[in-house]
Amino acid sequence: MNQKPIRPAALLSLLLLLTPLPAAALERMQDYLFERHDTELHGFVEARGGVRLNRQEDQKEISIGEARLQLDLSRWLGDGELRLKGDLLADGVEEQLDAELREFNYSFSPYQSVDLRLGRQVLTWGTGDLLFINDTFAKDWESFFIGRDDEYLKLAADAVRAGIFGGPVNIDLIYVPLVTHSRYIDGSRLSYWHGPEGRIAGRDLIMADHERNRVFRDSEYALRLSRNLDGTEYALYGYYGFWSTPEGLDPATMKLFYPRLAVYGASLRRALAGGISHLEVGYYDSRDDRNGDNPMVRNSELRLLIGHERELARDLTGGLQYYLERKLDYDNYRASQPAGAPLADENRHLLTLRLTKLLLQQNLQLSLFIYWSPSDQDAHLRPKAHYKINDRLAVEGGANIFTGRHDHTFWGQFEDNSNIYLGLRQSF
Repeated sequence: MNQKPIRPAALLSLLLLLTPLPAAALERMQDYLFERHDTELHGFVEARGGVRLNRQEDQKEISIGEARLQLDLSRWLGDGELRLKGDLLADGVEEQLDAELREFNYSFSPYQSVDLRLGRQVLTWGTGDLLFINDTFAKDWESFFIGRDDEYLKLAADAVRAGIFGGPVNIDLIYVPLVTHSRYIDGSRLSYWHGPEGRIAGRDLIMADHERNRVFRDSEYALRLSRNLDGTEYALYGYYGFWSTPEGLDPATMKLFYPRLAVYGASLRRALAGGISHLEVGYYDSRDDRNGDNPMVRNSELRLLIGHERELARDLTGGLQYYLERKLDYDNYRASQPAGAPLADENRHLLTLRLTKLLLQQNLQLSLFIYWSPSDQDAHLRPKAHYKINDRLAVEGGANIFTGRHDHTFWGQFEDNSNIYLGLRQSF
């Protein structure tokens, strides 16, 4: 759609108009659609605002300032369900109006043991809590780092998904005719470490990429085989496509590109020690740099994730995870790097902690999620408070705090992007 500049005064007006006022009208629309067309309508209107904790000359002080309307419609059509979910966004930071179609798909069962879903949908699997190994599908890291709802971490893809059940194993097959890229940190809204120049860059150096755009040629294929035995869920995974973020650099154009990637993995999950434990592994085959001697393409890797979650006390839960990225062909990687360039460790270790406490008859949820890397000596803290004013109205506040000893490490590069935010949501 055409994007139009939004002045701050106009954005404030939208924030005021989009919260409690249309609730009654939307409820009447819900009743009309359900009674006349057997269609369910849900959604919300929301306002979110946030500011940086560290002022940067090349970035705006406001980290998030937006009004959002989401509509989620579903209707039984023939022998299946048609679903449509879309967002209308007034973004005061980017100064534009935008629309996003998050879901538009049809789900049906041609046979008793076969489920099909065709169209735009959110794809996800794996065992991790905000850590991903065999979930190679597209993410929106920009949304995740500025304080949008966790729902917006996952991007939708135009895909065909088939589930086959009832045999010795359950089978999930996914085909994406045109790969969906992740929304990565490119400097337009958040600053990042720019390796070629060896410095933190922002809007003064926005990275561009060569998007994969050949339908039926730049495709993704994914497979999951799973079975539950004696209370343990076992799964095998396969993926054939591309890195979801641009892990290659073309030195001729200085543009990023998406190298080819294959992933092979496994996971298990079971009840243990009063909680739920999980284990996940994956081999990342970087098919454009299998020897690890091309400094412009990310090396192949082995990845490991171990986690456990349980109730610690009444209305208090906790979860711990250990994550490992081991860079393969490390000697070749070191030999290929330019003199003086900071080197990544052969093993990147990462620990996470999640604590969640419910208060005030479970209307108030306090949570803290921490990423900490002892090898990189950096961290990302995500405190959050969510309060339900009533069944439809809720307020949420939180922060994204980044810290690190070095500018070139994953969390350390985002230190200047630390922010706090506040949101108000009216559901219907």
